[in-house]
Amino acid sequence: MKATQPISYREIDITGGFWKEQQARSRAVTMPAVLARFRETGRFDAARCEPHWPEGKKPHFFWDSDLAKWLESAAYLLQKEPDPVLEQAAEELIAHIEASQWADGYYNIYFTAVEPKGRWQNRDHHELYCAGHLIEAAVAYYEATGRRRLLDCMLKYAAHIEKTFMTDGAAAFETPGHEELELALVKLWRCTGDARWLRLSQWFVERRGRCAGETAAMPDWQRPSYNQSHLPVREQRSAEGHAVRALYLYCAMADLAMESGDAGLRAACEALFENITEKRMYITGGIGSSHCGEAFTMDYDLPNETAYSETCAAIALALFCRRMSALEPDARYADTAERAIYNGVLSGVSEDGAAFFYENPLELRPALRRKDASVTRGERFPLTRRQRMFSCACCPPNLTRLVASFGDFLFTRDETTLYVHHYAGAKSEQIEMTTEYPRDGLVRLRLRGMAGRQAALRVPGWCESYHCDKPGSAVRGYYYIHVDSADFTVTLRLDMPPRLIYANPLLCGNIGRAAVTRGPVVYCLESVDNGENLRALSIPAKASFSGDFDALECDGHRLEGASGALYSPKPPKTLPQRLRFLPYHRFANRGECEMAVWLRVS
Repeated sequence: MKATQPISYREIDITGGFWKEQQARSRAVTMPAVLARFRETGRFDAARCEPHWPEGKKPHFFWDSDLAKWLESAAYLLQKEPDPVLEQAAEELIAHIEASQWADGYYNIYFTAVEPKGRWQNRDHHELYCAGHLIEAAVAYYEATGRRRLLDCMLKYAAHIEKTFMTDGAAAFETPGHEELELALVKLWRCTGDARWLRLSQWFVERRGRCAGETAAMPDWQRPSYNQSHLPVREQRSAEGHAVRALYLYCAMADLAMESGDAGLRAACEALFENITEKRMYITGGIGSSHCGEAFTMDYDLPNETAYSETCAAIALALFCRRMSALEPDARYADTAERAIYNGVLSGVSEDGAAFFYENPLELRPALRRKDASVTRGERFPLTRRQRMFSCACCPPNLTRLVASFGDFLFTRDETTLYVHHYAGAKSEQIEMTTEYPRDGLVRLRLRGMAGRQAALRVPGWCESYHCDKPGSAVRGYYYIHVDSADFTVTLRLDMPPRLIYANPLLCGNIGRAAVTRGPVVYCLESVDNGENLRALSIPAKASFSGDFDALECDGHRLEGASGALYSPKPPKTLPQRLRFLPYHRFANRGECEMAVWLRVS
């Protein structure tokens, strides 16, 4: 099947409902909060690349990427409406970059301010990764404002990278240690129409896994699979190594497959998607189960309490799935994107919009973080409270840029069909969608000037019953209807009752347990509602739920010991208890408490 054409967020206004609320909060609270933390920590001023830094306060080698993602977010917001304060900060940052760029085009805060003789010598020091995020920001800012200053800086930088790596082979390595540049170069090509940037992206992707010298020089604690250098990309069939690096690479592979029609890249992307979703993904759409290397491990290794599940990794998975949806309208891709977004992504920001999780576990027992009282180096467990900022601050600005550009996920089109991949209150020149999704499964779509074409509405994999008021046919998770008038309306109702979802028994930690879901949203329990020791709770296999999107309730049970003894021949007592669930992305907003997604089934 021929790839479809994405409809850009620039053509789409989010007009109401869940995503309007998310974007309003991000604009009003999260963006200023992130900027304030970047100023407080010295990141913003570091963009001047001044050479004198006190010991202990030197810039880190990936600060550029933090700033670039914030700037990209600002571009998306400015494209939608003026914001003088936001614009002033963005222009200030661009001025710092412009003034500090080397004559040959190079720009990097750390290697300019701290170690100017060390540039292009260490593959794992994120220079190309930072360059990629700067290029993405430059493209977004130019497309939003029409201003070329940052774009011209990054065109100069891209030319320097092309000469250093592709033409002269002058660097100590050939491919990025942390992928990102590859997908950014595709964006630069789409923006400028200059095919040299597409060729450079292809060069980096094709060189990966073919450079023996690079893998031999990796640190002792890394294997080639850590940064996906173990095989040429067309031969990769399982998701390995650092999860964010992997998914950014897969994004670039999907982009190149779309632009070139490359069947080998497309087949690799399909195989990698299947490996992730069938064997290496949490029910929340989280990926990268291990703190060690922020990495994929092995099939079915998805522990709950120690789940790493980095916010950036869930974002990267959603971005990859968005590209796969454009390559081929198969509902599995949008199903996975929304699983990640509504659960593993949005859990990364607090309800007030000002604090963040880097990791997103599926179970919290705060006492475990204090259990090794007699030693200074204990077992590691995720944080139980969101933080205002992290020393590695990749996740907060990554969240802001996804929320601001959510319109990118909604639609693609080809010569005959408009594909509706995700549901939100949204409007363009020809499309108007009204819905409270995911709070409700009712979607109304109005199409103007599309008579004679088709509309394909995704029926999510979680939906067992739906109704459309227009006749049509279902193919690979999309319901196709004929648009028979110049002003056409269609209503789709997706039934979304709460239900229990069981894990494959190979997920050993979840044998005999189930998770509660409603539509695309995974639910959890917290001890503030249900009492301590959530593992003692159980839910009936045929539970009857009451409540709404914000809180679900059902009757369940709690086990209590028959005596006070540590061990007893008497079985525990089973007591009735009312269970209360909230959407997973809202956990840890009411103080430190226990949380669990999976619970026993009775």
